[in-house]
Amino acid sequence: MAKVEIYTSPFCGYCHRAKQLLTSKNAEIVEHDVFTVPGARDEMTERSHGHHTVPQTFINGVHVGGCTELFELDHAGELDRLLEQAAPA
Repeated sequence: MAKVEIYTSPFCGYCHRAKQLLTSKNAEIVEHDVFTVPGARDEMTERSHGHHTVPQTFINGVHVGGCTELFELDHAGELDRLLEQAAPA
């Protein structure tokens, strides 16, 4: 199973939708709350090469984007493939 990380905020509807999609795929999610965790937003912005809005999602360390991009990957059939890849050791 892939390692899935998502940077979120508790008041973000897009974050909730992205998490619901990932949960529906039985993905185990590591959530980073940029609202309450000091430095999380800066870390997210650096890892995502300047993206500052939430959610920002990483699968096996690769930035795949926000909510819209996740749903586009799912629609194209690529999200399942990414989630089935084993996490790097």
